[in-house]
Amino acid sequence: MQQQQNMGGQQQPIYPQPPNIVTTKDSLYLADMMSWNLLAMKKAHHFAQQCQDQEVKQLIEKAGQMHQRHYEKILSQTQSTQQQQPLQ
Repeated sequence: MQQQQNMGGQQQPIYPQPPNIVTTKDSLYLADMMSWNLLAMKKAHHFAQQCQDQEVKQLIEKAGQMHQRHYEKILSQTQSTQQQQPLQ
């Protein structure tokens, strides 16, 4: 697989680390990801409570826990980014 993508004859740079700046677009995307994971977590909890089959209920709860971990991971990353940025 090619490491750099060809876009209009120009090669897109590959960064070894993410930039230290979170743009407005990045911030909006992070907020969307958090909302999607929170909603999926809530739906999984709701449907697990409605489920009669214990095996299915456990699988739904496991999916909800996965979304909760994703939500918490995004939240912790955004909080650590905010703490690293100097106040202006």
